[in-house]
Amino acid sequence: MEQFERLTACPACAATALKDYKKRTFDFTSLRSDQIKITDRQYGKIWDLSRCENCGHIFANPCPTPEFIDSLYSDVVDPLYDEEAPGRSKNFDRILSRLEKIRPEKGALFDVGAASGILLNLARKRGWEPDGIEASAWAVRFAREKYHLHLREGFLETAPLQPGSCAAVTMIDFIEHTPRPFEAVARAGEILIPGGLLCLVTPDIRSAAARIAGKKWWHLRPGHLAYFSRESLALLLERTGFSPFKTRKYSWTFSAHYLMSRRDGFSFLLKHPTFASFLKRIPIKLTLGDSFEIYARKS
Repeated sequence: MEQFERLTACPACAATALKDYKKRTFDFTSLRSDQIKITDRQYGKIWDLSRCENCGHIFANPCPTPEFIDSLYSDVVDPLYDEEAPGRSKNFDRILSRLEKIRPEKGALFDVGAASGILLNLARKRGWEPDGIEASAWAVRFAREKYHLHLREGFLETAPLQPGSCAAVTMIDFIEHTPRPFEAVARAGEILIPGGLLCLVTPDIRSAAARIAGKKWWHLRPGHLAYFSRESLALLLERTGFSPFKTRKYSWTFSAHYLMSRRDGFSFLLKHPTFASFLKRIPIKLTLGDSFEIYARKS
């Protein structure tokens, strides 16, 4: 099985004027599933990156083939992800509230890269009909056992889905992980009803935080194959039949324990049961401005 391929056209706008952007900082030829889980700590590790001269999109090139990256995500095990469910719920509740403000009439909501099912569990409580797909076999089992959600196991581009069956699709921190963003967004358009809503959240490569952090930016990591700007993502959405109409900065909420665990030097504190339990109960909202959420309607 071929594991990597050289791209000759931009995944966002399809232009062929590409330029080398940065050299890799890790050996991607030995990439493992534990390096691409949501809670990995391998900050600063990037692929060989190319930049599109037309739209500015930055992406891994050579890029892992869909078959290879799919095989890795199928094996991902990430129990730490759901330990942050309270904070992640705050993130997702804000998105659901905005979707409901735009479209008060609820219906089927399809979450792409649903992980352990936190967003869909919240959506169900708010009156949406939850549906979604997740690559990790472990996460699919976890969602079934903890939240009684029956996620589809697999990949959006190849899953048997009913056209025009969803009122909304969410892609939260998903599109930067896929080697086929055009196909993923186009498929989202297929399963949406006319006028249906798509919400994406993804890192903003042109944000002030990304420029200030430089090589230490926390979104530079092995699992991220693409770095969008608002302009390049808007072009991708327009190519796939969407009309973007609202963009805003995304805020994160994590526990103090989780944030401290992201850096070395705090292990002696985090190992103390009482102190660790205390830190897990302290929510911290991060408004770094280095990710954006964008809302678009199916044209």
